Amino acid sequence: MARLGAEALSEAEGLELLDRAVAGDQEGLLVPVRLDFAALRSVDVAAELVPPMLRGLVPGRGRGRRRAAGVANGVVGGGSELARTLAALDVSARAAHVLDLVRSAVSTVLGHASPEAVEPERQFRDLGFDSLTAVELRNRLASTTGLRLPATLVFDYPTPAALAGHVLTEVVGEAEHVTDALVPVGGGADDPIVIVGMGCRYPGEVMTPEDLWDLVLSGGDAVSEFPSDRGWDLENVYHPDPDHPGTTYSREGGFLHRAAEFDPAFFGISPREALAMDPQQRLLLETSWEAFERAGIDPATLRG
Repeated sequence: MARLGAEALSEAEGLELLDRAVAGDQEGLLVPVRLDFAALRSVDVAAELVPPMLRGLVPGRGRGRRRAAGVANGVVGGGSELARTLAALDVSARAAHVLDLVRSAVSTVLGHASPEAVEPERQFRDLGFDSLTAVELRNRLASTTGLRLPATLVFDYPTPAALAGHVLTEVVGEAEHVTDALVPVGGGADDPIVIVGMGCRYPGEVMTPEDLWDLVLSGGDAVSEFPSDRGWDLENVYHPDPDHPGTTYSREGGFLHRAAEFDPAFFGISPREALAMDPQQRLLLETSWEAFERAGIDPATLRG
């Protein structure tokens, strides 16, 4: 905020301004703020980084115009400077150029000394973004690219790499957005279903399709004693009478003994939220991710 021309207030200053506001008889809307006019004048007004309410305090600075980059015949078009720059580059160089542009903007917003400090695959929230810096990044990129970008940009495209891919697609068009894909293989009329990826969890320490196949081939037994990490009263859960309430007449069963092993950070989930989740939901996340990976699909590309 100091970089945008608004300095912090001490407790005493804040309380003094509150007293003056309450004691005053002004009909207008009062804003208790300490302005740094030197910093305010150095902010890029064209990028709309100066709050609208403060733009009148920065004389002689015009408001920038946003220009949408056009696309003609599936190649780079439009009149933006970025579009013209990308037009002279090959496909791989375009992607690298846009990623550098995004990392530079992120570095500036977060106050890093160099764009090299910005990891392309690290999520914006882990990099330290909040709602204020998210809007600042959007404004900077909108000014640089000439694109109309939403305020939810860092939430819609949660990493610098994903955001760079979106910007590149918006500027050069879908034709340049090349990704690895599965090649469909034709099947006969008597074989309408093809399994391209699997993920599974079963009792008997089955964590993969290979584990399941080995268990079946070996004739193994997936039944085991009750797990000890579920918070169950193992001493009193058994009762020989099947009609006895709150107990079971069996001492064994089919259990997923590693169901409690879950990596919440991998899925962008807080530890507290993970504890509150239904275990079946955690298992569904894990097995779905593995099924996509085994199919040769990057799960991260399926966001949304």
